[in-house]
Amino acid sequence: MSLVINHNLMAMNASRNLSSAYGSLSTSTERLSSGLRVNTAADDAAGLAIRELMRADIQSLNQGVRNANDAISMIQTADGALGVIDEKLIRLKELAMQASTGTYSSDQRLMIDSEYQAMCSEITRIANATDFNGIHLLNGHLSGDATSHNGNGIESTGALKIHFGSGNDSAEDYYYINVGCVTASALGLGTLSTGTAGKSISTQELAQTALDAINQAIVSKDKIRAALGAMQNRLENTITNLSIQAENLQASESRISDVDVATEMTNYTLEQIKAQSAVAMLSQANSLPKMALTLIQG
Repeated sequence: MSLVINHNLMAMNASRNLSSAYGSLSTSTERLSSGLRVNTAADDAAGLAIRELMRADIQSLNQGVRNANDAISMIQTADGALGVIDEKLIRLKELAMQASTGTYSSDQRLMIDSEYQAMCSEITRIANATDFNGIHLLNGHLSGDATSHNGNGIESTGALKIHFGSGNDSAEDYYYINVGCVTASALGLGTLSTGTAGKSISTQELAQTALDAINQAIVSKDKIRAALGAMQNRLENTITNLSIQAENLQASESRISDVDVATEMTNYTLEQIKAQSAVAMLSQANSLPKMALTLIQG
């Protein structure tokens, strides 16, 4: 290489290498400080796109877990109320048994029937008052199958739709909770019921026929409780599955997005040494043209 004074090619070469090492050092610093391998699209365009899709799915799955947990809380609220109604039905049968025997007078049966009607009214009150987050559970608003659900309006009607998946596939992402009506009249009990049996226990014959009606009411109530219990178990299994999916998806997202600190620290040290060497060589290269001046002066 000729000794010239118009161009310092060695300094230019050292400066280019310094710029490259400094850029790599800056990238390593950014990755180590953020903990992410992919900070911008330029770092890994395809990886960034996959990561963002995974992040969206992870957040959706986590929200699905919360949705399922809310549904379990709702079911437990309904089941608790049904447990109280169960106690009232047992008391109704006890009263009907009491009024069925011939050792009571008509006036006494009327007093027994007064408590019977009060218990029926309390069952209706509990059914109408039980709600979760403003959604009435036991008054028949949630009765019906999947075809009865209508979510077009501001307030959905029909069977309650529990959405937990990240998509909108009926076979994978949601299912319905159906809760029948458990008011006294719906169970066939009390003065508001349409049937004769279970309407009253004011006479011995009515009391005897009420026994079968009460048994049927208990069976109807137990079917609702059993369905809710089965749905709760299903939701708990769904939560377990969603949690596993979110965990594995998070691991995949981490492998794409997160920086390997050990590897990156090695790169950082290497680029730091390169940058320091380039600075030293640039200083030396800038002093080389002085050799030409020495020749001119000599």
